[in-house]
Amino acid sequence: MYFLTGWPRRLLCPLKSEEEPFHVQPSSQRFYFAVLSETQLSVWFSRPSVLIVSYIESAKASSQFGFYQQAEWKQDDSMIAVAAANGYILLFDVVGGGEDKYLYEPVYSKGSSGVKVTPGYKEEQCAPALSLEMKRPIDLEAPITSMQSLQEDLLVSTADGYLHILHWDGVSNGRKAISLCSVPFSLDLQSARGGLCLDLKGVYIRDMTYCVTLDGFAVVLDDGRLGFITPLANRITADQLQGVWAADVTDGTCVAVNNKYRLVTFGCASGSVLVYSIDTTTGSMQLSHKLELTPKHYPDVWNKTGAVKLIRWSPDYSVAMVTWECGGLSLWSVFGAHLICTLGEDFAYRSDGTKKKPINISSMCWGAEGYQLWVITSREETELVENMEEAPPQTQQAGILQFHFIKSALTVNPCTSNQEQVLLHGEDRLYLTCGDPTQLPSSSSESPHNLPHGGESSPPHHPSPNSTSQGLSTLLGYKHWHVVQIHSTYLESNWPIRFAAIDTAGQCIAVAGRRGFAHYSMSSRKWKLFGNITQEQNMTVTGGLVWWNGFVVVACYNFIDRQEELRLYLRSSNLDNTFSSVTKLHSGTLLLNVFRDMIILFRADCSICLYSMERRHDGPNPSASVELLQEVSMSRYIPHPALVVSVTLTSVRTETGITLKAPQQACMADSIILNLAGQLIMLQRDRSGPQIQEKLPFCPPVVLAQYVENVWTTCRSNRKKRHLLEALWLSCGEAGMKVWLPLFPRDHRKPHSFLSRRIMLPFHINIYPLAVLFEDALVLGASNETVLYDSLQGPREGRESLEGLFPYCTVERTSQIYLHHILRQLLVRNLGEQALLLAQSCAALPYFPHVMELMVHVVLEEEATSREPIPDPLLPTVAKFITEFPLFLQTIVHCARKTEFALWNYLFAAVGNPKDLFEECLMAQDLDTAASYLIILQNMEVPAVSRQHATLLFNTALEQGKWDLCRHMIRFLKAIGSGEMETPPPTPTTQEPSSTGGFELFRNRSISLSQSADSIAAGKFNLQKTFSMPSEPSAKGSDRWSKDSDCAENMYIDMMLRRHARHLLEHVRLKELGCFSAQLGFELIGWLCHERTQVARVDDFVMALKCLHKDFLWPFPVIPAGSISSPFKNGHRRTVLSQHLLKSQSADSLLNSDMDTAPPQAAARNSNHTWLDGLGALGPTEPTEMDTALSHGGPQTQEAFLSPLTNKTEECSIGSATDLTETSSMVDGDWTMVDENFSTLSLTHSELEHISMELANKGPHKSQVQLRYLLHVFMEAGCLEWCVVIGLILREAAVIKQVVNFLDSPEVPPETVQSVHSGLLGVDAWASTDCLGYKPFLNMIRPQLQKLIETSVEQIQPEAFLPGASNSKLAEPQPGGPSAEDSRGPALLGLALPLEPPGGLGTEDGGVPEEQEEQAVDEGVYDCTLS
Repeated sequence: MYFLTGWPRRLLCPLKSEEEPFHVQPSSQRFYFAVLSETQLSVWFSRPSVLIVSYIESAKASSQFGFYQQAEWKQDDSMIAVAAANGYILLFDVVGGGEDKYLYEPVYSKGSSGVKVTPGYKEEQCAPALSLEMKRPIDLEAPITSMQSLQEDLLVSTADGYLHILHWDGVSNGRKAISLCSVPFSLDLQSARGGLCLDLKGVYIRDMTYCVTLDGFAVVLDDGRLGFITPLANRITADQLQGVWAADVTDGTCVAVNNKYRLVTFGCASGSVLVYSIDTTTGSMQLSHKLELTPKHYPDVWNKTGAVKLIRWSPDYSVAMVTWECGGLSLWSVFGAHLICTLGEDFAYRSDGTKKKPINISSMCWGAEGYQLWVITSREETELVENMEEAPPQTQQAGILQFHFIKSALTVNPCTSNQEQVLLHGEDRLYLTCGDPTQLPSSSSESPHNLPHGGESSPPHHPSPNSTSQGLSTLLGYKHWHVVQIHSTYLESNWPIRFAAIDTAGQCIAVAGRRGFAHYSMSSRKWKLFGNITQEQNMTVTGGLVWWNGFVVVACYNFIDRQEELRLYLRSSNLDNTFSSVTKLHSGTLLLNVFRDMIILFRADCSICLYSMERRHDGPNPSASVELLQEVSMSRYIPHPALVVSVTLTSVRTETGITLKAPQQACMADSIILNLAGQLIMLQRDRSGPQIQEKLPFCPPVVLAQYVENVWTTCRSNRKKRHLLEALWLSCGEAGMKVWLPLFPRDHRKPHSFLSRRIMLPFHINIYPLAVLFEDALVLGASNETVLYDSLQGPREGRESLEGLFPYCTVERTSQIYLHHILRQLLVRNLGEQALLLAQSCAALPYFPHVMELMVHVVLEEEATSREPIPDPLLPTVAKFITEFPLFLQTIVHCARKTEFALWNYLFAAVGNPKDLFEECLMAQDLDTAASYLIILQNMEVPAVSRQHATLLFNTALEQGKWDLCRHMIRFLKAIGSGEMETPPPTPTTQEPSSTGGFELFRNRSISLSQSADSIAAGKFNLQKTFSMPSEPSAKGSDRWSKDSDCAENMYIDMMLRRHARHLLEHVRLKELGCFSAQLGFELIGWLCHERTQVARVDDFVMALKCLHKDFLWPFPVIPAGSISSPFKNGHRRTVLSQHLLKSQSADSLLNSDMDTAPPQAAARNSNHTWLDGLGALGPTEPTEMDTALSHGGPQTQEAFLSPLTNKTEECSIGSATDLTETSSMVDGDWTMVDENFSTLSLTHSELEHISMELANKGPHKSQVQLRYLLHVFMEAGCLEWCVVIGLILREAAVIKQVVNFLDSPEVPPETVQSVHSGLLGVDAWASTDCLGYKPFLNMIRPQLQKLIETSVEQIQPEAFLPGASNSKLAEPQPGGPSAEDSRGPALLGLALPLEPPGGLGTEDGGVPEEQEEQAVDEGVYDCTLS
């Protein structure tokens, strides 16, 4: 369709004149424009838009004839008739220039390819020099009201009620005058003879237009009545005219006719445009439709426009431009789809909100091919538009504006209707929707128009997996157009572009102008033009062009042979007649189309020809052969060949519904579909006679639909989507779209005899359709968007520039889903089974849930807001229909959430009680949807019901580990408790990945763990790099838990959280426990302190150990059988470089203190230290222990002491202990930081075996981080049995040693000591039989086990347990303020956390030197390359 683009252009006249132009009239080809001012006739050229000649009347003649009023061109552009005020017709000859043939010529730079001296080439690209010669004036002795040019005659109406028929030569045969009173008028032609004529005395014709295809005149009389006058014979004479009235209209102002669709349009004083058709049987005028602004879209102006002033149909008759007395422009499609209006939005308002005065138009006309609209504004407008920078006002003719349009290729070349791209063409460029940016080269040559616009309206579409169409991602993935500039060489000599076509893949485009054609490849980004320009100039495309199988199919006229031809040019070879296949035709081609390997031509003699095409590979280049299959004469059905809008060959037929067994018949060309002036006519093959396929005769035509603008059908077939692919899609203007849908019996049953085979379903869409994506159930279109630039430049001395008066216009790609309309129409007609078949075939589309929501929403809004009771409501049917799909629960709740509360009762009365739907969601484990229902319940039920259902959902979410939902539920329950009912929580839309991927435990908190492994979490961990450490809960936690701490609701929530924690710990689900604590801010340590002697006990060490292995994906240790040949046992590839690095740097500085005697308080005071510093924590006393620690890899240091950093090598490999957001770089293969150390590494064979064996026995890195974190938590809470279990799985002797040290404390109950003792014995027994891999480690900790046996027998002295007071303090939650030493280090989950496992770190004197601690804090963050 037509779309405004850019800003209008103003044309300035070089001649000095104080007269303003007020009338513009185009020649028949629209290459020349006659512009009138009071005493001046000017002729302008179209491209370039320049003044060619101007005739200025002398003052004497002007006083005799009067001022000029209107002009009319002769059909062959050789004469102009001008009507003057005193009743004179002035005839001017338009004479071609003599010696100076061209007024303007192009100038080329030297060496330019444009210099081609070819006969006929120069004329095309120059503005010709013309002169005007006035002939003898004709005096009609009465004011002239309107003129109309005919082939040989000029029809003039005068104010005395006469119709004058003048010869263009003005001399030879004189003239005839017909009195309007002598023309009989009636309501139809049948009652005309002998009927009474209306009294027409004193009435004259105000405006008239001749319609070629109706062969008659549409007239508006001065009393506002509308009529149509038909000559009964070939010649127009007084006794051979017959008129019909339009009933009940008395306010007509102007008239225009549409020759292609046989429509007569009248403007009225009310501001609306009435569109009439002429009934072919009775000859009466039937009102077809109205073009009027609706109060819905234009509440401010719809009845304030004034009378209609002008109506102008575009050259291809697909759109009409209307203007009113009060100004403004509005564009409608032929059957009333509204496209543009300048009375609203950015056209009517400035960016600051003030209203602009609408542009007032005195005359307008369309330019060549409809690419421009020439507009002459009225005098006051002209003064407004004038720019002070230009020359003074008297030197210019500033009243001509040119508006620029781009239009759909379907308007003139409707053969692309079986394709799925949108192609628009302007006068020098093409706009395409095809071409995925990932598949095409970057668009460097494109114009600025294709900058991507914001995609507010387009949903995130994804390609449907089984789609055989071009793919949604290509057509919808981005908003901007692909803009292709038409080759300037071709454009210079062949402007304007008349036809454009694109191939099915969207990779090749062909355009045809006045002569020849050219084509473009999207992949190579190159144009192909005729190498021989004579060949190009010797042909003109008449019937359009289309792509087929790598060929361009062209219906053209050959000027040399004076012959109509059908030519096929191979795309891949040079554009030359030697590479073409030529078929001679008997008659001119008006339209062509392609279906599979067949061409259908519609010819000027109203016949249809079918040809078959075959691609051959018999030579060096592929060639095509064309063979005539059959001719079908349509002359008895088609009154005029120009009325056929499109012709299509299709597999659509009425009896499709009979069988599901024969999809191969969908490939056959079964029917011809013609759009005859908006009537859709179908001719089917007659299968009653002998069955010779492709030669079958056609049945008489059947009318399928009226008011049709475009038709879409496809030749593809798809068993799964037969409804959509075998349907016929129609665009019907104001009435929206229609689909002619096949109805299939289900499961091969015999159809009911009364069931129709097809059904026509109408539906409305909000965009103008330009293409249909059949499988994807989408319509593609385009719409005008505007951008205001008036704020960039203020008005100069009260006048505005064009940029200030008009917004900048762009064209947006749009798309719309239509499936819900069709499903609803089927349900209305009790065709639920067909609706189900159709919906099931589309259920895989990404926006299918949206389709279902839309259907419920539209029906709900209509029925629930209806003032009248609905006898047969559709909503229960729709609800029942949706229950057939798994999306039912989501659809209903999403629809309810988007609908106002007042409609909920009506909705849930139809779909069911929300409590039942909530329970269904829980049973289906669809918790997010259940949360949405909770908001419905909160608004519809009492708080007790909401709390009960919220508790159910909260418990289920806890069980499933949906932490995001849990957080929302906590807030929701609190809102219910504290009466915050007005702000229900938003439903979570996405599930956090954390429930599967380890603890996201450091979110919004800070922590400092000196354990090297702890300081390297996976990259997903969100840890703030900070040392702030309140010993109260962290900010988020304190907000959540301290606010309303005495509130019963908080206790209720806390009780549920504790119950869930107990449940997890009882079932040994430590990983989930960690996630639960981290995600919900649960005070794990404080709770464990309370539960230390209850649920936090370990009854079965072996079972707990097995559970941890399974939960954390930790491999059971294995013993090498002999020698190890590969360091990659068990499939766990791990780098060993970090171990090499550690061993090479085991310097004395790292092993300089005896860790066994260090007090554990140092752990609580350490705020920042490094993993290499702590490597010596094991002490040099037991070499086997040292080896074990080394074998765990760099990040697994067990204990640490503080020392300032001095060594450069240490610095380059040390990371911030708090930086858990850094991903480990060595394990992931980032070797850069250790290259300098690699040369110093030397490993013996046995060491390498040992390291690789240990690596094979380690679990995932993330699990290691999580286990160490849990170890901290349990150690701090004093749950020593769990510390032993985790120490065992990590095989950390130091941990076991620490626990044994702790067990010396008198505060540890004897049963704990006994439990650890018996547990370790149990593990030893199990390892001996089932898991020998644990034996070496158990042997290593044999001394601790021995000490434990002694501990359980002897009474230990209290002094032996140094950290007693500190530890018991840590074990309790601390409500008070932070202590001095704690305030520096970070806290996790609201409790002071030891930065090492307590016991065994610090200096030998039992404390950390103050200055060293301060220095460690100040050191800040270090770079880190850790595994």
